[in-house]
Amino acid sequence: MKKCISILFVLATIIACSTAQQNIASNDNVPNKKLGDTIRIANDSLEYEVIIIDNGFNTWLASRALPRNYYSLAYLENKNYLYVTEWNNRVLQPNRYNPNLYEMSIDYRPDIHYGYEVNYLIYNYMIYFQNTYKQKLWGNVPSR
Repeated sequence: MKKCISILFVLATIIACSTAQQNIASNDNVPNKKLGDTIRIANDSLEYEVIIIDNGFNTWLASRALPRNYYSLAYLENKNYLYVTEWNNRVLQPNRYNPNLYEMSIDYRPDIHYGYEVNYLIYNYMIYFQNTYKQKLWGNVPSR
């Protein structure tokens, strides 16, 4: 449970620190490092960084997630917006939803183009989170 909170804290901090630039990050400019159960994506020109730390997520991503470029960027952005909106609604209702799961809000703005890799990892983390913690944020959740 604390690992999930740590991941969400890092994810929310990183997204909150992103700039309002309208540039699309290319996969060539995004260093991707995978260390154990930690996945890090950074792009200094857009000043964002996503770090996902969760036991099992790296393994799940490698074995169960659909490959990169399976989904379009627009699809990932739309799904992430829906998931993050519901996530933030649950953060505001700690008496109704487990505050250990939804500890802090995520600043994901549709007017900022985070690039494919960031959207891919956020989307897959949301799917992993929903399946692992038996949550349903929005719509039909793939059971991969």
